[in-house]
Amino acid sequence: MGISVPSLLIILLIVVLLFGTKRLKSIGSDLGSALKGFKKAVNDEDADFKEEPKKVTEQATDATTTSKKESVEKD
Repeated sequence: MGISVPSLLIILLIVVLLFGTKRLKSIGSDLGSALKGFKKAVNDEDADFKEEPKKVTEQATDATTTSKKESVEKD
């Protein structure tokens, strides 16, 4: 059916005996750091993606303004 609570405790005890508490602690902190880094990278990418359309719009506006100035200077 599923894993019962006593079975989970036995598995946890075996893992602690095999790896030791210090090693499990370092594995946990490494995993936490990796998750934080992943979340930060995803958030930074989302922020860059949201800023990108603004930059394109600004460039298009600058190009239009420049071409208008050039046409005025020619006249």
